Amino acid sequence: MLAAEFGNGQVLWSLLWFTLFFIWVYLFIIVVMDVFRSPDLGGVAKFLWVLFVLVAPYIGIFAYLIIRGHKMHEHAVADAKAADAAAQAYIRQAASGAGTGVAGELERLADLRSNGVITDAEFEARKAKLLQD
Repeated sequence: MLAAEFGNGQVLWSLLWFTLFFIWVYLFIIVVMDVFRSPDLGGVAKFLWVLFVLVAPYIGIFAYLIIRGHKMHEHAVADAKAADAAAQAYIRQAASGAGTGVAGELERLADLRSNGVITDAEFEARKAKLLQD
């Protein structure tokens, strides 16, 4: 009975409203997250923005996007740079991790001795110091 009354136009209209609702939910989450990660906003300003977005949802979100949209972009870029720097540091640490510690230092000292940078006596002294620590 309900399917007979619910035509194609009503299905498309319902899908449109459903999609717009989830776009609004997504924007709400993004705006609230940006409000709380903004170091340039104080506690009172954060409270007022969240209150404004909750009391007047559509106007609050659009006002935030217009007024602080450029800050949202700056925060996203800063977060991406921080994540990239952390990943690069982890990669460097993991790549150099194979030659660290006492064994890595002994290997480095052996290379220095074989290349003639340090003498056999210096090698033995440094080796004894490493093994003593």
